[in-house]
Amino acid sequence: MDALILSRMQFAANISFHILFPSITIALCWFLLFFRLRFIQTREPAWEEAYYFWTKVFALSFALGVVSGIVMSFQFGTNWPGFMEKTGNISGPLLGYEVLTAFFLEASFLGIMLFGRGRVSERVHLLATALVALGTTLSAFWILSLNSWLQTPAGFEIVNGQFIPTDWWAVVFNPSFPYRFAHKLLASALTASFLIAGLCAWQLLKGSATAGTHKAMRAAIVAAAVAMPLQFLAGDLHGLNTLEHQPAKIAAMEGIWDTEKGAPLTLFGIPDEAAGTTHYALKIPRLASLVLTHDLDGEVQGIHDFKDAHPPVAPVFWGFRVMVGVGSLMLVVAWFSVWRLWRQRHRGAAEGHAPWPRPWLWVLAGMTFSGWLATLSGWYVTEIGRQPFMVYGLLRTSELATHTAPPMIALTLAAYLVVYGLLLVTYVGVLKYMAEHPVQHAPSPTHGAGLGKAGV
Repeated sequence: MDALILSRMQFAANISFHILFPSITIALCWFLLFFRLRFIQTREPAWEEAYYFWTKVFALSFALGVVSGIVMSFQFGTNWPGFMEKTGNISGPLLGYEVLTAFFLEASFLGIMLFGRGRVSERVHLLATALVALGTTLSAFWILSLNSWLQTPAGFEIVNGQFIPTDWWAVVFNPSFPYRFAHKLLASALTASFLIAGLCAWQLLKGSATAGTHKAMRAAIVAAAVAMPLQFLAGDLHGLNTLEHQPAKIAAMEGIWDTEKGAPLTLFGIPDEAAGTTHYALKIPRLASLVLTHDLDGEVQGIHDFKDAHPPVAPVFWGFRVMVGVGSLMLVVAWFSVWRLWRQRHRGAAEGHAPWPRPWLWVLAGMTFSGWLATLSGWYVTEIGRQPFMVYGLLRTSELATHTAPPMIALTLAAYLVVYGLLLVTYVGVLKYMAEHPVQHAPSPTHGAGLGKAGV
């Protein structure tokens, strides 16, 4: 393999590992804020138990996200020197804004959120939690603004081969940014919801559940049930935007080879790029045109229209189907779980404490990391679907790769894979241990003693 392929593989490995953790923390901190508010409102210890248990999960996830994010940023210099050379006037400030407005905010108040128990007043502790939640969202804002600009560049001019910003408003709020930002926030809400519900279900199965387990599980299930249909709506709007600005990506996603009106929707099949067809395709007539153009006879461009400017078809085609399939399963599980909660309440059972069928608890436990699967497959569709461009339609990826010897890149790639594999296994193992030993992570009975509302 040459330096280009190895550099792409290395960056893909890094971003695949890194994105797992922001996908949790962006929304999880808003759950923590909700748990804290509910405790202040009701004074039920169960809400505080939920808050402190999931604060530790947040801290662990945040730490891994920061470490892997730093490594990933180094690769702009080591593996993609041409990227910063040509787009640094835009990508540099956007990354800088993320550090100044988001990372510093998170880092400053995370310590109060984690270690302020019994040392600051409830108001200060609540404010710290809210600011950390805001920081995680601001971080997503700036990173997705840059990523969206690479997909749908706007507000710039090219001078001597360099991209120079002419309108920062257009750069930040480029055509695909609102859809991509909404899609990612909802994806994080679903990832965190199923993580919470899955670990709570595991606690119920292992007999380690606390009162906080029931509160957290109920909140997560309701959040997932609300977020999932919104995600399908956001995805539809995002798809229409992609059709307008990146038609080659849509053609690969749908496996449409020739431009046609009334294009069928291919449910399954085996794309064959060499032959220019999809073998064993199961199609629904005219449905692709209806979904993509909202017109049964709408015209959809095919892959053959783009010659050497379209992405590899198979990974985009299958990644999209994995994302939609997992999302559909999440919708079914979330809505059935909400129906179970409603039926328990309707029958007069204690709120959230009626027994769940063990088979369904196993289903929820099995869905613990379903958000990761949906997020990764969707991310692959987005990033592989942008190829062969780094800045869509303007700057090819092949122009920006390092000239480092391929064996050196292969060696560091192997090292990354080993370290990330070990970290991932350890992370899951720690979550399992924490779920099975929640008492060790519960707040102490003396929390806040002597401070009260008048504390510092």
